[in-house]
Amino acid sequence: MTTAPALPPLPGAPTRRAPDRGAPFSRDQQAWLAGFLAGLQAVRAQDENAAPVATLTATVLFGTQTGNSEELAERLAGALRDAGLGAALAPLDDVTPESLAAAGHVLVVTSTYGEGEMPDNAELFWEALSAETAGRLEELRYAVLALGDSGYEGFCQAGRLIDTRLEQLGATRIIPRVDCDVEFDEPASAWITDIAEHLAAEAPAALPGASPATVVAPAPPAKPRAARPKWNRKSPYPSRLVANRVLSGSGSAKEIRHFELDLGDSGIRYAAGDALNVVPRNAPALVDDLLEALGLDGDTPSDGAPLRERLETHWEISTPSKDLMQAIAERDPGSDLAAVLARGERETLDAYLWGRDALDLLRASPGCGFTADELTGLLRPLQPRAYSISSSPLASPDRIHLTVAAVRHDEGHGEAPREHGGVCSTFLADRADDAPHVGIFLQPNAAFRVPADGDRPVIMVGPGTGIAPFRAFLHERAESGATGRNWLFFGDQHRASDFIYEDELDAFTKRGVLHRLDLAFSRDQAEKVYVQTRMLAQGAQLYAWLQDGAHFYVCGDATRMAKDVDAALRRVVEQARGQGPEDADEYVAQLKRDKRYVRDVY
Repeated sequence: MTTAPALPPLPGAPTRRAPDRGAPFSRDQQAWLAGFLAGLQAVRAQDENAAPVATLTATVLFGTQTGNSEELAERLAGALRDAGLGAALAPLDDVTPESLAAAGHVLVVTSTYGEGEMPDNAELFWEALSAETAGRLEELRYAVLALGDSGYEGFCQAGRLIDTRLEQLGATRIIPRVDCDVEFDEPASAWITDIAEHLAAEAPAALPGASPATVVAPAPPAKPRAARPKWNRKSPYPSRLVANRVLSGSGSAKEIRHFELDLGDSGIRYAAGDALNVVPRNAPALVDDLLEALGLDGDTPSDGAPLRERLETHWEISTPSKDLMQAIAERDPGSDLAAVLARGERETLDAYLWGRDALDLLRASPGCGFTADELTGLLRPLQPRAYSISSSPLASPDRIHLTVAAVRHDEGHGEAPREHGGVCSTFLADRADDAPHVGIFLQPNAAFRVPADGDRPVIMVGPGTGIAPFRAFLHERAESGATGRNWLFFGDQHRASDFIYEDELDAFTKRGVLHRLDLAFSRDQAEKVYVQTRMLAQGAQLYAWLQDGAHFYVCGDATRMAKDVDAALRRVVEQARGQGPEDADEYVAQLKRDKRYVRDVY
């Protein structure tokens, strides 16, 4: 393998040095490679009367945080097989840059997490690919499908980085990368069709008795191709909200609620660890205020429906879109918004937008009127909101439970304060009870599951509403009779008002389902205490559980909590092993490779 020449750093690329691994493949990768080689040997042993095999096999790799990229990758693999081609499917972290060199054709489908970061199951792959020691890939042909949200600065950054880096290492792009926004189905489907047609046209004819040099070994057996779900973002199931109660106590700074949605005759089968997408509706009062600010009549036709209906059910009117902000700045160049946009600083813009919605911006520039037709091009589609499911189908097969913080805050911005609310959280809290139905559809998360081996220990870190999937895990472990130990780190601000599900956790402890419960209520003492504080205090025991094969799960805030928990985990490992930070980083990396360290963060 040749060594790549020094390359300039990519924009937004991580600066961490790739760890020095003793072996290029994990145990799972070695097993896969052994099977691949066995298949190749079997092909070479075929006689002239053997049946045809696929003459081109593509490796389909996915990076996903919520499951969308994995679903598209499965669709892509199915389209390739339908075209008579071979397809091997794997997460990005399951391969190394060294193995890419021999793959021939690689198709990457990846989302972007946070502000331009790699999804969790692509971090290790990116560390190795972006390292200065990554080998050349002149023999590789590739294509990339990127998923993202244009509302974020790092739109499709993960896919862009991988696409650019593969090109820098000498690989040949088969078709141009496609960057998909939140409405990804149509452009993604078109890209899948395009790449399948390109590779089918490129593949040699599969003739009986073909020379071994022209035949690729069959891919590892694929799981049955799953049918696309009946209920999806275009066709959500019309559920009913059948439970809505406040969990947080009086005096809490938060309003955390427990919701239950009826599955009725939907046929939806969920698993502990999955998420549920809820289709929200904008608050009618906010729609009325927006119409007044624009001087528009709600009965005005707009794209086949009254404007009021479009504003309430189709468009995002809380978070201002980039197009709307730019249009306001152009029509009111003397506004504060125009000045902020002119500076071109993301941090300054974020600070200005904190607590402001589209109505605030329009009221600050009262001369910026827009017609109903103009709004169509300035407002983004209203998106479903995904929530971690807090129930297990073993305990609640007919209802899905959610644990949600209703977001509310008062902001004045120079005028009398008015209440702002989270789009979906306040819809569920205030209006879904009276709505004719609540649109829902499942978002599976196969990577976030309790261990298949019920004897395995489980460590769960979930402060605040991050407890949601772990409530589901505990119900799952209890109902399935799993014998593995369970350890939960939970916390919030005050025990008296924020200890949600306290009765249930006490009951799990008495039943012997929950073996350890470490609590961290940050505001109950002079020095703030967080879940990572408790982790460090129990470091020796935590490491012992990991050594016993425990799976480590994190759910909750990605901006600070998840990063602090990750840092604490590495420190725990470093202190227990006494071999320095690089050894701790490699230990944690192996947990990720073994799928024993997984996160559901947002």
